[in-house]
Amino acid sequence: MAVQGPFKVAFGDVFPYGAFIKGGVEPVRDFDRSTKENFIQARDKDTGELVWAVEVLDADPESKGTFKVKLSAPVQPIMPEAPAGFPFVPVEFDGLSVTPYVNSGTGRLAYSLKASAMRPANLKGSGGRSAGKDGGAAAKDAA
Repeated sequence: MAVQGPFKVAFGDVFPYGAFIKGGVEPVRDFDRSTKENFIQARDKDTGELVWAVEVLDADPESKGTFKVKLSAPVQPIMPEAPAGFPFVPVEFDGLSVTPYVNSGTGRLAYSLKASAMRPANLKGSGGRSAGKDGGAAAKDAA
């Protein structure tokens, strides 16, 4: 099969109405190495960098719930500040990729999102919509 592992998608294809961070940037637990008493942060299998997660709201009116986007970085990524009057932080993700998997609890197809970086969203002139650089489309897994 030609497609194996995560595949790259454009931010604008996944989030045509934009995305907002709800909460902050949190370390991701390495469930294989952590114990109840000892938290060990997950590391990216490809880069060896620490893995972080942000809870994201999709601005699409038909989107249901929130989900996580994982980021790999040597230190905790800095979350942009919310613009005046915004309850959440509008962001864009660079280097976005999607990994489909079967949810063992439901047996349904789900998706995991990973990005190389996040930055403040460009809200001027786009009506809140963001355009991606590369093609592709994906759905998201509610967390």
